[in-house]
Amino acid sequence: MSFWRSGVVSISAILMMTIALLMIGTTILTSAYLQSTLGDIEKKVDVNVYLDVSATENDVLALKQSLENLPEVKEVTYTSKEDNKAAFIELHKDDELLVRVFDELDDNPLRPILKISAKDPSQYGAIASFLEHDTTLSSGGASIINKVTYKKDIIDRLIKILAGARKVGFSVAVALVLISIFITLNTLRLVIYISREEISVMQLVGANSKYIRGPFVIEGVIYGVVSSLLTLALFYPLTSWVRNVTGNFYGGIDLFKYYVDNFGQIFIIIMGSGITLGVISSLLAIRRYLKQ
Repeated sequence: MSFWRSGVVSISAILMMTIALLMIGTTILTSAYLQSTLGDIEKKVDVNVYLDVSATENDVLALKQSLENLPEVKEVTYTSKEDNKAAFIELHKDDELLVRVFDELDDNPLRPILKISAKDPSQYGAIASFLEHDTTLSSGGASIINKVTYKKDIIDRLIKILAGARKVGFSVAVALVLISIFITLNTLRLVIYISREEISVMQLVGANSKYIRGPFVIEGVIYGVVSSLLTLALFYPLTSWVRNVTGNFYGGIDLFKYYVDNFGQIFIIIMGSGITLGVISSLLAIRRYLKQ
């Protein structure tokens, strides 16, 4: 087996396969970061329903129940007048005059609010239409809804951004995987090229193709295992460094924590990819010499 005889070439092959696996691993982590960031943005988009000051608790809860029954709705959060008052006082606690004036009011002027989150950003339009046209959302013949805030242009733009980001992410992932296969294949072609005379001799003495392929397939597995372990070891300090550098940026997950928490799954993917790349690349690279 040329793995031990050609040390420099073997090290080069391992380094090239490590680069290929780093591309695959980076694709996994980037995808996780992108999905997390997009999820955070989606959570910040919602429909706010401001209700009449005179709306009773029963009316508000009935409306909340009606909204929760909609198939498009993921969650409805109710903030009462008292909760809004407490939040207002906490926000302006340093302004004693404003707080005192607010406390002296006979009635609470703040409105109860329902905050609606959709299962998908594209469904906010249907929710807003329901709120604007449904005749059951009323008490005593009068609607309890005072105002509905729904930033359609922002949500439409968000939908386009999300769709574009997912398409770009998928395209980049496919491109990186293809590049990694190309790098691995050409590296192992060089390794097998060095052993071309050995292959010719085995063919001359009558060795069949399976017998000739065997050592090179095993060699590809060894390259894959060693490269995978090296890749997994490199990702530990790399993800820690990324966390420190991007700690002050908006959104996204802690990639170091994600890597540690999901190490088992990432280990299986990287190790499986390394062994698969090694085996397939060895088989493809040796085909040329078996046909001679």
